[in-house]
Amino acid sequence: MTNSTAGLGGLFETRFSTGATVVAVLAVVLGIALGVMGYQEMSLPLAGELSIVTGMVGLLFGLFFGIVAFVAAAYMDYGDDHGH
Repeated sequence: MTNSTAGLGGLFETRFSTGATVVAVLAVVLGIALGVMGYQEMSLPLAGELSIVTGMVGLLFGLFFGIVAFVAAAYMDYGDDHGH
């Protein structure tokens, strides 16, 4: 990897890293959406009325899975470089 591509470009080099990064972004966005919907006490078609507690649980689950997917993408990118 050259100095010009040493930034976040490494997260998009392999299919796994790209997929894990996309899943991480989608999970965070979905978690934020659930948090906002719970705060505004909106309803989902299958789940019904959301309270602030269920919105916060959705937010935390989304953030958790987003962070786990991002760590997996970063590990696959940087873990192989230092092992050999």
